[in-house]
Amino acid sequence: IGTWTKISGLSAAQYKKLAPKLIWKNEAKHMVSIAYPLALFELKNIPQLLSSIGGNVFSMKVVTQLRLLDIEFPKVYIDSFLGPQHGIVGIRKILKIKKRPLIGSIVKPKVGLTAKEHAQAAYTLWKNGVDIVKDDENLTDLSFNRFKVRVKEVIKMRKQVEKETGQLKLAVINITAPYNLALERAKYIKKMGGRCMMVDIVAMGWSAIQSLRQENLGLIIHGHRAGHSMFTRNEEHGMTMYVVAKLARLAGIDQLHTGTVVGKMDGTKTEVQKIDDFLKEDWLHFDNLQSDWSEIKPVMPIASGGLHPGLLPDVVKYIGQDVIINFGGGIFGHPDGVAAGAKAASQAAQAVMNQQTLEEFSQTHDELATALKFWVNN
Repeated sequence: IGTWTKISGLSAAQYKKLAPKLIWKNEAKHMVSIAYPLALFELKNIPQLLSSIGGNVFSMKVVTQLRLLDIEFPKVYIDSFLGPQHGIVGIRKILKIKKRPLIGSIVKPKVGLTAKEHAQAAYTLWKNGVDIVKDDENLTDLSFNRFKVRVKEVIKMRKQVEKETGQLKLAVINITAPYNLALERAKYIKKMGGRCMMVDIVAMGWSAIQSLRQENLGLIIHGHRAGHSMFTRNEEHGMTMYVVAKLARLAGIDQLHTGTVVGKMDGTKTEVQKIDDFLKEDWLHFDNLQSDWSEIKPVMPIASGGLHPGLLPDVVKYIGQDVIINFGGGIFGHPDGVAAGAKAASQAAQAVMNQQTLEEFSQTHDELATALKFWVNN
């Protein structure tokens, strides 16, 4: 609340009202817990929050290592935010899938396909059991795959496969761009009959995410975390992914990439479970009372990165059934092609829901058997 040298200006009463308090410290672990008065923070303003607790202190010469592990908020602060518009219950209601894990896929290769090729790949995925098909994080409006053409073609294919299968599907289309352009793209998705927009939350920033949510477009907001490891991965500096997840829930993300435990992305089992339990409000792995988030809807975690059908039971074991399990190479790399890969992923989910092992279920499902032979038993 002051500066680097002694100054006047605050009365003793003012200082007492605004001064932080040390709650506890552990010198052996170099950890402290500090409480700041709510008066120092503007409600519903994540940028101002981070300017305060993640600001210049990280740049001081005397501070060689500093890591923000967690933030607990008072209820009045939490309740000032909108949070997700749909959350877990809303996503399941839109897709009319009550219980099982949702099967997702990322169109591969991530860039290079034309809009029509991209849409055809999405059709093949949906037709063969995938619920959700998404753009990759760096596919926006590129010369070989224009945004509006992709939206039009993908949603046309979604509507076609819904008519053919009687199942509702989700197209996750990347709008990441400077805010005004991102909003224009979101509105175009809505106009064309889309249900979901994807944002790279780190690249776009919290101001943009909050502003998109405040538009109340009715679209599911899919949060990709590309770039988070620039400040979350170093265990001695930056901030944790747990803090990022809390901010994403406040800002209004409906579904968030959080890690897989068993895939290619960094993140321990303990860390991923802690994040996902918070997002879902499953307190199984917590031993402390948490802030009251009761007015903010839970978020659907997304497990994505290096997954194949053989890993699905472990994902459900560690994360639960309220999860989107994304397969990219784990579908597109199937020896018998994309359709077979999509079927194999769907069959793995069916096996888990039937409480059968994948080996048992694969005896009558060739696509899953081939996937297990290729990725697990080779």
